[in-house]
This record gives sequence, C-alpha cells and structure tokens, in this order.
Amino acid sequence: MAAPRLSSVRSPRPFGLAGLFRRRPPRDVWDCVRRLPGPSAVRRSVAAASGPGIPGSDHYCLELLRKRDYESYLCSLLFPAVCRSSVSALRAFNVELAQVKDSVSEKAIGLMRMQFWRKAVEDIYRDNPPHQPVAAELWKAVKRHNLTRRWLMRIIDEREKNLDDKAYRSIQELEDYAENTQSSLLYLTLEVLGVKDLHADHAASHIGKAQGIVTCLRATPYHGSRRKVFLPMDVCVQHGVSQEDFLRRSHDKNVRDVIYDIASQAHSHLKHARSFHRSVPAEAFPAFLQTVPLEDYLKKIQRVDFDIFHPSLQQKNTLLPLSLYIQSWRKRY
Repeated sequence: MAAPRLSSVRSPRPFGLAGLFRRRPPRDVWDCVRRLPGPSAVRRSVAAASGPGIPGSDHYCLELLRKRDYESYLCSLLFPAVCRSSVSALRAFNVELAQVKDSVSEKAIGLMRMQFWRKAVEDIYRDNPPHQPVAAELWKAVKRHNLTRRWLMRIIDEREKNLDDKAYRSIQELEDYAENTQSSLLYLTLEVLGVKDLHADHAASHIGKAQGIVTCLRATPYHGSRRKVFLPMDVCVQHGVSQEDFLRRSHDKNVRDVIYDIASQAHSHLKHARSFHRSVPAEAFPAFLQTVPLEDYLKKIQRVDFDIFHPSLQQKNTLLPLSLYIQSWRKRY
C-alpha cells in the first residue's frame, strides 16, 4: 500500500456525518424524514405503474431489501418515484444472488441457483420472465429503461466464481470482484436514472469498489464465526497476520494494521469518486447515496482504531435515514 493512501483514513479531514451540516438543512428536516415514503406508499405508487405481472412482486422486492439490505432499502426510498420500483428490483436481484453463497451447503446447489438466474435473465430479454417476483420486477425494469444485459450477466458470473470459499489473493482481486458486482449494479442504476455520462461512470466504478471493500470488512466478524476469512492475503502476509489471528478475534496491532490498509483503500476510492463531483450530472446523485453508509462505517472503524471486532461496529446507525435525506437534499455524494 502506498503511504499517501494509508494516511488518507487517519487524517483529520472532515468527511461523513461531520461534513453533512456545512449547509444548514431545513428546520423541519426530521418531519421530512418521517414523511419518506414507506412500504405501503411505495407499493401503491409502483402498483399503479407496473402493469401485468405477479401480484405483490413489487412489495416482495421492498420487503427483501428491508430485511436483507436495509441501507439499500433506505436509499431506494429517496429515488424519484418513477425510478423507485426499478431500483428496488435491481437491488433485490443483487440480494438474491448475494445470499446464495451463505444459504447453500454444497457448491453444486449454488451453481444450480446461479444457472436459474442466468436463464431468468435470458428469458427476461425474450419477454418471457419466470414466475418469480424479483424476476418479474426485473423484467419491468428492463422494459422501462432498456437496461444493458451485459451488466446483469457480469454480476451473475462474478457471484458464481465467488462461490468458492477462498480468501482474495490480493486487494486487486477484491477490487475486481467489487467492480464486476457493485459497480455493475451502479451502472444499471445510472441507466434507470437515464444518465449517460463518462464522469458518472468513473464515479460509479470507484464507489462500487469502495462498497465491495467495505462489505468485505463488515462481514469479517460474521465469516469468522463460521471459521472463514476472506480478507486479501497479500495485505495479511505484508503484516505477518494469519487467518487464525482473525478466527481468534485477535486485537493485536498487526491485525489492526491489516484492517487499516484495507479501509484506507476504500477511502481512497471514495475520495477519487468525489473528485468528479462537479462534472457528474445532478440526476446521477441518487445512485451514489450509498456513499453515506460507507463513509459512516469508515469513520466508525477509525474511531475504534481499526478493531474490526469492536461491538460498536455491529450497531445500526439510527441517524442514517436523516443523513441520507440531508445528503439527498444537498445533492451531494
């Protein structure tokens, strides 16, 4: 890791929640947050525009997000109403693929599920979606926004390759995985928003990589409880740390140095994405609301000196809805 990148996380540069209030938000901001559309309101608006399909498929996607990817659920509520159901469908599709690895006991079963989704996407583009709620909503999104099939297939292919329970060999391999999954999802989200812009694509690439890295960090305690470690091996070797150190939930300095290096890389990608801020169309900003929870986690892990097992990192941020609303109101990412 290059020294400038490592220093970027520990520097006192204000970012995240501390930087949200440079402009004064409306006095009734809490009332605005409380008025964010809930599942029932979103369900009514989507149902009116969804046309034929599986009854309740829109609600199924929202509930799947609310239970399995709460941060994406909150972000989806802040999208323009005409895009909301399509964004929820994409995020639900991602959740369906992401949970395959943890829900199967044998790789062969996981491969069969991936094959189902590969066939489902093929059928969606033939206007013959399977009778499955997420697939039905994804078909509607494809029809409305002419989504690029390649991005959907790339997510499936990368998730399938990741079914092997092996640690990433390098930070570059982790970034490649994040680019092919999280960044691809953001490219599709930009298409839903009708944004075709090179700077927005560059920002999406870096934000997706940051999200993939942070997701790997956040999942480390859970994976450790299942006797698995997926952190990049090159960073671990650099600091003389073994997988057993993480399985023992070690708090040693060299273990924290591994987390510091990886977190610094995520922060570097966020910083790079923001360097395009003035060139990115404002219409793209809803796609990048994920930077709020990403930055929140990086600030929290910095406060506990990169102790990946600190209990505070597993606690939900009750101010996240407010932070997301303010960032949406400011049209920043």
